[in-house]
Amino acid sequence: MPDIVLTTLNAKYIHASLGLRYLFANLGPLQPRAQLLEFDINQRPGDIAMQILAREPAIVGLGVYIWNVAAAGEVAAILKRVRPELTLVLGGPEISHETESHPIFPWADYVILGEGDLAFAGLCQQVLDGRPPATKILRPGLPDLARVRLPYDLYSEPDLQHRLVYVEASRGCPFTCDFCLSALDEKTRLFPQDEFMAAMERLLKRGLLQFKFVDRTFNLRLEVAARILDFFLANLRPGLFLHFEMVPDRLPEPLKERLRQFPAGSLQLEIGVQTFTEEVAQRIHRRQNNAAIEENLRFLRRETGAHLHTDLIFGLPGETWESFAASFDRLVSLHPQEIQVGMLKRLRGAPISQHDQTWEMVYNPFPPYEILKTKTLSAAQLQQLRRFARAFDLVANSGNFVESTPLLWRDGGSPFHAFLAWSEWLNQQVPTTQGVALNRLMELFFRYLTEQTGRQPAEIVPALWRDYQRGGRNDKPLFMRDFLPVEAAAVRRRNDAPLIKRQNRHTGAETGPQP
Repeated sequence: MPDIVLTTLNAKYIHASLGLRYLFANLGPLQPRAQLLEFDINQRPGDIAMQILAREPAIVGLGVYIWNVAAAGEVAAILKRVRPELTLVLGGPEISHETESHPIFPWADYVILGEGDLAFAGLCQQVLDGRPPATKILRPGLPDLARVRLPYDLYSEPDLQHRLVYVEASRGCPFTCDFCLSALDEKTRLFPQDEFMAAMERLLKRGLLQFKFVDRTFNLRLEVAARILDFFLANLRPGLFLHFEMVPDRLPEPLKERLRQFPAGSLQLEIGVQTFTEEVAQRIHRRQNNAAIEENLRFLRRETGAHLHTDLIFGLPGETWESFAASFDRLVSLHPQEIQVGMLKRLRGAPISQHDQTWEMVYNPFPPYEILKTKTLSAAQLQQLRRFARAFDLVANSGNFVESTPLLWRDGGSPFHAFLAWSEWLNQQVPTTQGVALNRLMELFFRYLTEQTGRQPAEIVPALWRDYQRGGRNDKPLFMRDFLPVEAAAVRRRNDAPLIKRQNRHTGAETGPQP
């Protein structure tokens, strides 16, 4: 039985916890006495707690995040009620700020604030030696990344084959956007590059093809980004897929030249625009050059095969209905494959709280702490935007309506208002979109365009039919049959990377008919 259990609840099974593996990798001589247990938020907290208790550990380290805090609190309560003598150590961003007021705090014996890669091992050694710290809250400060052992060899073969594998070449962010916890960072810090690149080479040799970089600003330092891109360009192979989060207005020519060389479908770039409203950006201390962002997005769509996942936030202080609509329409005109419309959240410790009084910001007190109303957006308007965001993700971002979504605004109207009208009509037909079959959703889309906008079936069905085939479907939905040629045959699309089906639907590369 292990003396130490490291555990957390991931958002889904497919996510593998990078944080737990850092802690485990840096336990030093205590590592043989420890075990790593991962769960997800779809499992019952009581079952999770009993699986942990069955190991009879002396110490449990529990990672607490915004997505798991409700279930993690229940797990913590059960652990301490059943075994009060157990030492429960909490860590993670959700408990690292406003700590003592957090509902989970009373169950903890110790809380490590911030990056606990090295501090957790020291705490465990003290507890096991019978000399536990006198203070409950530990503030170790930022670790020297040169001393932090990299965790990538701890990913198992099943992890490499079936889960998202996260890696990072750097930590921190030099920007100070009020809505983000990274605004509290002092600077960006690099892991030793030679050691990191050697770890990436080992992962490649073990067969890993999908690398998700969690660096907040991958392209901040040209020489580092260039070295990483050069490494993967030299090791291109079928199925290679790389995810990077980019600073949107920083794309010098040396990076452009490298990005051009990657084959279509091998890169996903996450580009946080958040808002095009300059006074809102200034208010939240977000420094960005909107003209440069537009130029870079146009370049990426025109000259690279990268899949672009862009972000907008609604509910920012001072953002209005009209200004958000303008930001959305401006981003749509740049044609990224995905626009993630996200609701502002009041992350514990983030500087966004300084705007609460002036802009009458009201948040849900329960996680994920989403905005409920502001001085410039009513609760009813924010609820409309929630429905809009869910519908846009289900339709436009899913890759199932790539050609047909633009039909909503093809006549030159506002994409925001056109899609809003569709999302409100959809909500009347299907109050909850969860679990709606694609056939049904496409039929509703067809009905809306023909019945509500007066479009002719002949101009709608060809685009819907091509979209329907993107996932390799070969049946003809009943509502389409009268408008398709008898000889119309489905073409199966490439689907060789099970973790990135969504991106494949956006690219729609054909491999020809398959049985």
